[in-house]
Amino acid sequence: MKKISIITINYNDVNGLERTLKSVQEQTSLDFEHIIIDGNSSDGSAALIEKTQENYSYWVSEPDQGIYDAMNKGIAHASSDYLLFLNSGDTLFRNDIISKVLPHLDRSTELIYGNLFIIDEEKSNYILEYPNKLDFNFFQNSSLGHPATFIKRELFDLYGKYRTDLNIVSDWAFFLKVISIGNVSYKKIDLVVSNFYRGGISTAAAHVENHKAELKKVLLEHYDLYKTHFNELLAINKKNERIFNLLNPQLKFLITNKFLLKLLNRCISFLAFILRTKRSL
Repeated sequence: MKKISIITINYNDVNGLERTLKSVQEQTSLDFEHIIIDGNSSDGSAALIEKTQENYSYWVSEPDQGIYDAMNKGIAHASSDYLLFLNSGDTLFRNDIISKVLPHLDRSTELIYGNLFIIDEEKSNYILEYPNKLDFNFFQNSSLGHPATFIKRELFDLYGKYRTDLNIVSDWAFFLKVISIGNVSYKKIDLVVSNFYRGGISTAAAHVENHKAELKKVLLEHYDLYKTHFNELLAINKKNERIFNLLNPQLKFLITNKFLLKLLNRCISFLAFILRTKRSL
């Protein structure tokens, strides 16, 4: 069995697709399978895929319900230990990158990720370096790039595939869930894995507001973030209102989780004890 399934989705981007296919076909290592999911394109994409179909373990050109529905179709047909999503237009960084990554795929680590080379026609190109440590704070402001991340296949069985009710951030929501909630094992490798061309739906300016709305939706579904403000906290802890006012009447808190709320209440109780002790002296 191959160690890597490379999944490429495409819709009416024949030029980007050709670039991606060429990048994969030029790899020096053949220890991967390549799966192509086309959304019934009308620009000649299907003809391009069919012309080189001997290079793919599976391909289809049919209507789908969007990006993440297409990615889920790819997952369903993947048979390797690890999956890499290299969507239409993006390319592998070098023609030997698969051979360099293979020694790091030890089957015991569930997420293995490298860096991305960002290609931006309007700005300077640069390497996006991801941190060695991934935690909830990282995912509040960023995400892993799926073209640089090798995901163990079984994670999609354990945690579910990509959500199709999200049009832009479903891959971010998946990473957030498996790392922040599932606490899966992960490893950073010091390699630039892929070239990522800015301008897709996740980076287009026209989708900024939708992007923010989806991020907020996911955070509010699973976390206490942004739910409890200082005034609400006072309503719950009326007996401590005087103590807060002594500290600072204008103080505002943003409670992000139950642990912090419990910690805050303990601090309040301690301050109350100190005040009572001083009064008794």
